[in-house]
Amino acid sequence: MKTDILVSKRSLVLFRVMLSGIFLVASFSHLLNLEKTLLRIEQARFKGIAHFFGEPKLMVISSGIVMLIAGISLLMGYKTKWAAILLCAVLIPITLTIQVGQITTLGPLFKNIAILGGLLFFILNDFNNNKKNNL
Repeated sequence: MKTDILVSKRSLVLFRVMLSGIFLVASFSHLLNLEKTLLRIEQARFKGIAHFFGEPKLMVISSGIVMLIAGISLLMGYKTKWAAILLCAVLIPITLTIQVGQITTLGPLFKNIAILGGLLFFILNDFNNNKKNNL
């Protein structure tokens, strides 16, 4: 069942641009503060998740590059759905490794859950499919 909901094009563009910002900032943090990011992983309760995916240094650099490229793509509205899928693929292991297990600070966990909700919005609503709504 398809339901049309009218929203302002400006609101969608703002949502996309504002959502991309966190990934652009995080990508620079991963790439420019590599040792600090690696230390956070080693101090995390569930650091085994990061090690499961491979050598943490390579994973941090790779995730930084993916967040930069997909973040720019989301920012510009190019291949928005695919950018959101890639960002989800990076966000979920980061959230499980760093945020889950920090019961005293639930704010960052729920921030990541909210970001995931924003990404799911762009995955489930592929605006690039419709030429007149190329957002």
